[in-house]
Amino acid sequence: MITIRPSSERGAANFGWLDTRHSFSFSNYYDPQHMGFGPLRVINEDKISPSQGFGTHGHRDMEIVTYVLEGSLEHKDSIGNGSIIRPGDVQRMSAGTGIMHSEFNASATDAVHLLQIWLLPATNGIDPGYEQIYIDPAEKQGKLRLIGSQDGRDGSVTIHQNVSLYSSVLKAGDQVSHTLGEGRIAWLQVAKGALTLNDQALTAGDGAAIQDLDHLTLASTAAETEFLLFDMAA
Repeated sequence: MITIRPSSERGAANFGWLDTRHSFSFSNYYDPQHMGFGPLRVINEDKISPSQGFGTHGHRDMEIVTYVLEGSLEHKDSIGNGSIIRPGDVQRMSAGTGIMHSEFNASATDAVHLLQIWLLPATNGIDPGYEQIYIDPAEKQGKLRLIGSQDGRDGSVTIHQNVSLYSSVLKAGDQVSHTLGEGRIAWLQVAKGALTLNDQALTAGDGAAIQDLDHLTLASTAAETEFLLFDMAA
């Protein structure tokens, strides 16, 4: 079963410096029908104005993945990390017993466009942690590239949850397939472009909850399509 979450039905807020869309309930947006999917709790699509951002604030017991689509995001945290996240980078921050951090657009002239993802950890109370990797765009072109996993395999970031997170960039006519194991569910998030998922059409910003299916076929219907696929324990 595929249940599409249309982009136009997401929660939305615009604060001037931040234009944001929420696939699941978050902050002032509350919808009891959309509280998450499996261990996936938050997918926020954020566009942040130049030199603006989120001041220092805290999190605990959450796995936070940041995926930048355009521009650059500056990260600082209370365990000593400071970095710039750009397209191609994947950042994982484990809040664990508690962490403080800030996120600001690193550019004084250009907006930053990103997806921020929260997953519930398999175990609460772990030590806070941080990891950032760069994946060459060629590794995602026309294929599914693992970018996050529970065991950090294949050069992916380590996510403390039973999830395999894939990224892909497809040109028009490109197609990839994925098989879900027994007891697995999936979430598809289209970041750019348009595609079909088992012949169901989705466009940028759309998501899809996938259950009771073992084979997925994803085909780009735009000049270039970028998406994330979460393969998770039910």
